[in-house]
Amino acid sequence: MVLRMSRLPRSFALGALLLAALAHATTLLALDVAALSKGSGAVVRGTVKSVDARWTKDGARIMTDAVIEVRETWKGTHRETVTVMQQGGVIGEVGQVVHGTIPFRRGDEVVLFLEPRGERFMLTGMMQGVFRVDGDTARQALEGDALFLDPSTRQPVQPSALAVSLSSLRAQVVATLPTAPQPTSPVKTTP
Repeated sequence: MVLRMSRLPRSFALGALLLAALAHATTLLALDVAALSKGSGAVVRGTVKSVDARWTKDGARIMTDAVIEVRETWKGTHRETVTVMQQGGVIGEVGQVVHGTIPFRRGDEVVLFLEPRGERFMLTGMMQGVFRVDGDTARQALEGDALFLDPSTRQPVQPSALAVSLSSLRAQVVATLPTAPQPTSPVKTTP
C-alpha cells in the first residue's frame, strides 16, 4: 500500500519547516544610521584589543566581552577603552549561538553604536551597530541570521549592508547630535 501526501498537508509541512527555520533567527527593527545614532549613548571608532567569553553569574548563559581601544569618540563621553558585551560565545567545548550577534576578532578596526549597561556596553541594534573599517571605508556588518522588520510597517525587509566613507559616516552621526546653543550678545535696552 502506497500513501501519498496530498497538496494541502505537503504545503502545511513546508510552511511549518519555514516557520521553524525563522524561529531560530533573531527579529530586529531595521535601523538606519540616524536611528542607530539617536538610540546610542556612545558612538566610537576603535580597535578590538581582546575578546573573552565568560559564564553569567548563574552559570546559565555565556557572554562574550570585547575590549575596544577607542581611537575617536563621535558621541558620548570619551574613554580610553570600552567593553562591549554580547550574548553567546564559546568556553572550552561548550558554545552558545545567538543570532544577530557579531564575532569580534583581535585587531579588527570598527565603528560601534553603543548602549551603556553599567560599566559595559551593548551594541545598538545588535549586528546593525557594527561597521567594520577597511582603509577609509566603513561597511556595516550584517552577518549571520536575523529577520529585519521595517520600523513603521513591521513588515519583513531585506536590508543591504551599508558601505560609506568614514567621513560620511561620522558626518551622519554628528548630524543627529543636539546642537549647542549659540552664544548671544546681551540685548541693550534703553530706560
